[in-house]
Order: sequence, then C-alpha cells, then structure tokens
Amino acid sequence: MKTKICSLASIVLFLFPATSFSQMITGVWKGKINRQKAEVKIIQNGDSLTGTSYYYESPGNYRRYSIKGYFDAATNEAVWWDDQLLEEKSGKYSLSAPGKMPLLSRADFNCPGDGKMMLDGKSGKVYDEELKGDVHLDKTEYGQFEDEWDFVINNYLTGANDPYIIDSISSLRTVPLQPQAEEPEPVQKQAPLAPVIHEKPVVKEDPKPVAKTPEPVKPQTIEEKFVNRKKVLITEIPVTGDSVELRFYDNAEIDGDSISLFLNDKLIFQHIRLLGSAYTITLPVSELNATNELIMVAENLGSIPPNTSYMVALVGDKRYEARLESTEGSSAMIRFVKKGIP
Repeated sequence: MKTKICSLASIVLFLFPATSFSQMITGVWKGKINRQKAEVKIIQNGDSLTGTSYYYESPGNYRRYSIKGYFDAATNEAVWWDDQLLEEKSGKYSLSAPGKMPLLSRADFNCPGDGKMMLDGKSGKVYDEELKGDVHLDKTEYGQFEDEWDFVINNYLTGANDPYIIDSISSLRTVPLQPQAEEPEPVQKQAPLAPVIHEKPVVKEDPKPVAKTPEPVKPQTIEEKFVNRKKVLITEIPVTGDSVELRFYDNAEIDGDSISLFLNDKLIFQHIRLLGSAYTITLPVSELNATNELIMVAENLGSIPPNTSYMVALVGDKRYEARLESTEGSSAMIRFVKKGIP
C-alpha cells in the first residue's frame, strides 16, 4: 500500500522529528476493522505501540482489549494486535458480539491533506498468515469511550510521553466485578438434642519419623539448559544482503521473562530481558554459514509461564515475524538459510 505524504507533517518532522511523529500516531482512531466499528487508542513509546482497542455496536455493547505493537518510521507502517481482553458488555436485545475474536492489524499511516490523518491496511486473526479483512481508521480529537489512556493522549507533549508513565499504565488491568451472592434462606431452628457422651479410646501413638533434609538441587547453567532441552523448529527464513536485523519483544504480559541466544551451538547473547520495547541485534551475513540455527533458551519462565517472545526479522526489504516459546523442556529454533550467497 503506497503511503501519501503530508507536507505539513514533513515540516513538523523536520523541526521535531521524534516527539512530533509520536504525537501524530499517538491519539484516538475511529472507523472500521474487519467490517466492525472500532475505536483504537494508540500510544507510541519508542518504536513500540500500546493502548486499547474497542469493537462496538453501541456504547452498551462492546469488547475492549489491551493492544501491543510497533511502528516503523522508515515505512510509515503501524502493526498492532489485541493482546488481552479487558472488558466486555452486551446489549440486552443485541444479537451481535463485536470483538469476539482478537485481531492483528497492519496499516499505513498517511495524510491526504487538510490535516486529516488515516490508517489504512489489512486485518485478520492474530496468527493467520494472510490478513483478509480491511482497516480504515481516521484520527479524531475525541473518543466515544473513556479509559486510563485519555490522560496520556491529552498530555502527551507536556510530560505524559515519559516511558515510566506509559509502562505504569500498561501494567494496569481491569478486574471484572464478582456477582453478588444470593442471600441464603433462613434455616428453622430446632431444639437442641441432649448430648451423647462417648469415652475416648486410648490410642498409643507411634514415634514420628525424623524427616531427612533434602539436599539442595544445583541449578543448571545456561549451557546445560541449551544442551538438555529439545529444539523445536518454528520457521525457516531465507537470508540475502549484508545483514539480518532481529527485534525481540515480550509476546504477552511483561512478567520478567529473560532469554539467551545461541547461534550454531555458540552462546552469543545472554540475560536479554523481554519488554514491550524491542531488544535489537544485528547478524552480519558474511559471518553466517550456508545454514544457521538460532536457538532461544529461556533463562526463566517469568511469573506467567511459558516464556514467550515475538520476533521480527528484517532481511533487506522483507519482514518476517515469529512467535517463539520456550519452556523447561524445550527451546525455540529459527533456521536462517543463505540464498544465492557464497
């Protein structure tokens, strides 16, 4: 999809490149996603995106998700996906269920003129290879739904763009109200029965066995975890050009996951903490073999097992994406194969 260039936006970006562009993508976007009425609140934090998405039929019939994603300033492409269902309300007489399936959306940011800003692209189920639905969103000043992101959007250029503030709000989750328990029916009181006295037999107790103190288990090194765990192939990526850029994100709630990376049986990176923002590494193609195996080994499982990461691989002008999962018994493997390179 070809992106239109907004001349006014270009002037603003020349004067204030990082903050101004974040302010342009940060905001309330309304329109349709996959033929459903949608309102998306997008907040940019570095090259990462967070916020909320609403799929609705009316103010009383909607589903709200937290979203994660990233923005590529080089191509003006925004990618986000519904991460966690936060809230749902159903209309009393409505037959539809908006937002029943979480979606992934890819859209170009463009400015057709007169200050109008648009996100146009494709959408589909989170792990579908082909996105068949359409995305048409316009930026608007006010949203129909109020939530915790309104403060950040309204004060983005006056301090609310602080990553600490954004990460703090991202960690908030809506807790559904518990239904009130019905009041139990009154129990009719009966006259107390005369107590029956039984003699307690004398039981000779056996002496308690002395518990043995278990010997402490020595934790495995990261090399031992690499060797002992099963390697599960996730995908194969063709390699061309001079280098391969890899970006790693936490694929679920940020819960303290950390990983190590092995390339062709050699430890190359250790203690990588997965966050909402990308951890980026670059592999020179000239130093790679004809076939290469990159293994992601979980150093821990965080507070919400298993250890999952979302990887984006940039090879020349192509982008590849993969969801990597590592447990105490398995590690995720990506295979890179040189194509037409000696």
